[in-house]
Amino acid sequence: MVSRVTDDYVRMATAGCQAICEPAFWAGFDRSSVHGFYDYFCQLTEHEPKRAAKFGLPHFCWLCINPKESEDLKLADDVLAIIPKFLNRPNVLGIGEIGLNKNSRNEMKVLEKHVDLAAKHDQLILVHTPHLEDKLKGTRLIVDLIKSDKRIKPERVIIDHVEEHTVKLVLDTGMWAGMTLYPESKCSPARAIDMVEVYGDQRIWMNSACDWGVSDPLAVPKTALEMQRRGHSAAAIDKLIYQNPLKFLSQCPKFKIQRPWQPT
Repeated sequence: MVSRVTDDYVRMATAGCQAICEPAFWAGFDRSSVHGFYDYFCQLTEHEPKRAAKFGLPHFCWLCINPKESEDLKLADDVLAIIPKFLNRPNVLGIGEIGLNKNSRNEMKVLEKHVDLAAKHDQLILVHTPHLEDKLKGTRLIVDLIKSDKRIKPERVIIDHVEEHTVKLVLDTGMWAGMTLYPESKCSPARAIDMVEVYGDQRIWMNSACDWGVSDPLAVPKTALEMQRRGHSAAAIDKLIYQNPLKFLSQCPKFKIQRPWQPT
């Protein structure tokens, strides 16, 4: 949301969105120093929650150095060193979005350090999986690394950006599968519901991609409409787009929202 305009907050509130959960993200360019990340974490934990609150939306976030910027091990270590200073802030849910971009050795080293940080501070974990032909390999590397750390409970991990060839792999680990909804890439509403109809709705959540590229903050409400069009019940829609993320996120005691009145 740091890259979106206030009109997007208005649209989400109007569409019935209940909360914003924003991961630490690649800014569209590589940041050059730890000072840039410090200011970014302040933006996520201090300034953006105030902007969202103006539109009645609670704002939560995750903290990390994104895998796209993890090739620089010195920078990654510097950023990892400042993250604990922010973990007690009231809107921080956990560590994320960590993971892999090109499945490189340096990215794996930084991923392992992030997982260790999450374990030491008892944090939820949000994981980014790579795109295109490297997704399956990267997803396997990620789940194997996380499973090897016995301190991490699988139900406290969400592996994001799953697609048709990785969703079962993730669900079989006991971790959560995140479907990132984009107009042009990753997963469309129709594809997401196709997967739900094949694999069920347990430990699956959907998220609207909102970033500096082509993306749609209303992708989750539009997916609800796609489910309705296909004949899914109101209870099934509510479970997938509201109850599921509520169940996962409520594992963090700081995640508390009050569902407001809705028209009948």
